[in-house]
Amino acid sequence: MIHFELIAPVGEILRRNARLYPEKLAFEDRRRSVSYRGLDSETRNLASQLIAMGLEQGQAVAIFLPNSVNWVVACLATVRAGGVAVPVSIESTEAELSYRVTDADCAFLVVPPEKRSMAEELVRRLDRSTLVVTEGDNADFHTQLEMPASSFEDDRDIDRPAYIVYTSGTTGQPKGVLLSTRSMLWVTAACWAPIAGLSEDDVVLNTLPLYHSYALNIAVLSIIATGASEYIMEKFSTSHATDLLRTGRFTFMPGVPTVFHYFLSACQKSGERLLSSVRLCVSAGAILPGSLNSEFEAFFAVPLLDGYGITETSTMVTMNWPGKWRVPGSCGLPLPGLGVRLVDPKTGLDVPVGTEGELICKGPNLMQGYHNKPQETQTAIVDGWYHTGDLARCDLNGFLTITGRLKELIIRGGQNIAPAEIEETILLLDAVMDCAVIGMPHAMLGEVPVACVVLKTSATLDQDDLIGHCKARLSAYKIPDRIYVVDEIPRPDQARSCE
Repeated sequence: MIHFELIAPVGEILRRNARLYPEKLAFEDRRRSVSYRGLDSETRNLASQLIAMGLEQGQAVAIFLPNSVNWVVACLATVRAGGVAVPVSIESTEAELSYRVTDADCAFLVVPPEKRSMAEELVRRLDRSTLVVTEGDNADFHTQLEMPASSFEDDRDIDRPAYIVYTSGTTGQPKGVLLSTRSMLWVTAACWAPIAGLSEDDVVLNTLPLYHSYALNIAVLSIIATGASEYIMEKFSTSHATDLLRTGRFTFMPGVPTVFHYFLSACQKSGERLLSSVRLCVSAGAILPGSLNSEFEAFFAVPLLDGYGITETSTMVTMNWPGKWRVPGSCGLPLPGLGVRLVDPKTGLDVPVGTEGELICKGPNLMQGYHNKPQETQTAIVDGWYHTGDLARCDLNGFLTITGRLKELIIRGGQNIAPAEIEETILLLDAVMDCAVIGMPHAMLGEVPVACVVLKTSATLDQDDLIGHCKARLSAYKIPDRIYVVDEIPRPDQARSCE
């Protein structure tokens, strides 16, 4: 059931693929492609050069690049060199990048040419010795890819922290989740290979941002582990995805519910059923409405499997299997080999079947902890069980349905947003006395953040100025969709709405 043979050091996997599929396409983007032989060579050479430039075992490398082949090369090279890859969204503001570079204590920062001056200025301002390495049309990165690796030895420790993936929590700044190659590839071995059937025969169309744990798992590590091929979209757009799917190349498409919603809407309008070559679509990152699942499958005649996953478990916890035995609206069954319980949040005791409880889990895919946050780690992991903060129900057949959250995350189109992070940003304004950010239902995105703001006596605040203030400090998906100026903020002992 579990494909344990897929769990191996990154370098060993790449050498194996170079031997078995030397000329086979590994990854492609709109600028370039790389074969499995080339991927082995490029990552080995870049790893060797990172070590030559001073990267030491366990040091962090921030990957601040757009979705691309070069993103994959930089990430895998870092791991082969014994470093820790720190994915950072290319849309991050300077403040968000600064926090991650500082928190993860990054020794290197890999950036595109247009971000080099900003990155160097940031490093100077932080008074750090972080080295900035540029990809693209600057010579240094390509030189590293082409230089032969002399006396290079791959890092083979698959149990050390190899990735720090930042996830939003309820306490403001995101937490860095420490994940190993073993924990990540265990999800490949227990989920994507046996359940979704991902194999060397698949050609994947990736719509996901690679800095997410879901994408890092299914669209990078699972691709090389299974020997599949992949086209990487720099950003998802319905029109671009439509053009790509018209080629009939693709067999497998992962996404978040919003992607499938947009794609279905567009194809229903045009009347095109563009998934004739696709055997399977998979959804995670947010709850997939049962109605969308049914409508999608009825229109395209292609299975859309959904599951439940979180960064702290190297992504997937549950997954629906192919076939007719699925429960509408359910996120499926626990992965083989993973312990899942539903407990009363107050007593910690298991709840009866059909009763709502907090989902907790335990298994080989569990994180090693939050980077430099022992107290938060101790609170989240109790006796080896990770407490997700998500509420769920289980039916008699073991199918789980997510029903709500104990924690206050807002999930916008698959992107996790911590209300506290937005609140802290808004409270920097002198005119603001109090602020609360909540999630509001949205037909396409699931939820969007809205801000309720209390102004100081006699203070005024232009809403455009407030939005501009947020845009300068937060990624675009975190910007409040609406602003409400209110007299006071309802607290837990109050029942009034901020509207």
